[in-house]
Amino acid sequence: MLSVLDIFRIGIGPSSSHTVGPIRIAKRFVDMLDSLGVLADVANVRAELQGSLALTGDGHATPKAVILGLMGLEPETLNPAQADNQMAQVYKDKTISLCGRKLINFDPHTDIVFDYETPPDLHPNGMNMVARDRQGTVISQQVYYSTGGGFIATREQLLTPLKDDIVPGQIHVQYPFGSAAALLDLCARENKHIHEIIYANEDGFRPRPQTGAMLDKTAQVMMDCIERGLHTEGILPGGLKVKRRAPDIWQKLMANPTSNEREQLFDWLNVYAMAVNEENAAGGQVVTAPTNGAAGIIPAVIRHYCLEGDKKCPQNLRKFLLTAGGIGLLYKQRASISGAEMGCQGEVGVACSMAAGGLAAVWGGTPLQVASAAEIGMEHNLGLTCDPVGGLVQIPCIERNAIGAVKAANAARLALHAADQRKVSLDQVIETMRQTGLDMSSKYKETSQGGLAVNVVEC
Repeated sequence: MLSVLDIFRIGIGPSSSHTVGPIRIAKRFVDMLDSLGVLADVANVRAELQGSLALTGDGHATPKAVILGLMGLEPETLNPAQADNQMAQVYKDKTISLCGRKLINFDPHTDIVFDYETPPDLHPNGMNMVARDRQGTVISQQVYYSTGGGFIATREQLLTPLKDDIVPGQIHVQYPFGSAAALLDLCARENKHIHEIIYANEDGFRPRPQTGAMLDKTAQVMMDCIERGLHTEGILPGGLKVKRRAPDIWQKLMANPTSNEREQLFDWLNVYAMAVNEENAAGGQVVTAPTNGAAGIIPAVIRHYCLEGDKKCPQNLRKFLLTAGGIGLLYKQRASISGAEMGCQGEVGVACSMAAGGLAAVWGGTPLQVASAAEIGMEHNLGLTCDPVGGLVQIPCIERNAIGAVKAANAARLALHAADQRKVSLDQVIETMRQTGLDMSSKYKETSQGGLAVNVVEC
């Protein structure tokens, strides 16, 4: 079992797979060199980006991520503004200090390579790290994969034989489950809600007070991100000249807070989701939920339904995150949350499903209704492509989060109106998403080689 706090990672934009993952890969490579006792011999490090990391890595700030990781920075703790200055210094000096332990010559223009010719075989996001000594001899080489949501793995890890289709783990949890059906059976047998099962499992990772504090911090980072997005105006970086829209929508809502309330439901969810994803597009601090490209959906639903007006109930934050996180674990275990592997159904679709389940739990839904809400949230995102214009996480990503937040709320409502089992189970829709992702052309899976990416003129 993974922890829900593996699903909700604090990082920086614009992408969990193309930014957060490569930061962690580069740092892990340097740490490995150090642990092997060969760091002192390193004279050159080369990062070769493959697959989707090559095709859309430039727009997703992957070169920046490689530099930050080599410097030893971590996505959870780095300061985005300081990180930009440190990266600029590397480009200027053409040197880099590997995790602050070894200074070497490093030219990002030649030592970070966009390898368009080598197709990664185990996952679309491949990254080959090579270290050489002064004579040019390879000291160490390792192929890594950024598998979505900030998760990373070595080639050897992905090739490890699995037992019963389960990755071996080191953590013993009280209620292990590998499917939604098994999770619902646990709820029925133990007479517990989904969030209670997940909370008990988190006790296997750390003391409960620590888990609670980390969940609260996660929610606070989400809310802080919304606030920055609501009050920061300007043009997003990258060349598309996309204007931040959340501040303008927010000012209009503040000027008329109670007018046309039925239509404004959409506006509130829209503005919160867009605020987060505009921050993400600008490289700000966000929470992968479960990815950066889909980071706005869960915070938007939490802000509107758990923290505002007569609906304000801070204790519902943990219930929401634990439930949503438990659903996210199912997608991570049984399919994928990588846009390069599943298309956007694996990002926005999964986030919508998670948010729908979390909201149904907050609204008092039974475990079956929660699972039904999650199923509805995904069912109506099946086949969603990932075709970012210019390789940037802006068009259609920002608006797509707004639409996903509204869908999530509606999915939760529909599930609560249903008293019996739906014809389609959560496990069935997850498997359908997986099969759809495998069948989907690579043009529509974060490569910018099809769809909007080729039909919208970049200007």
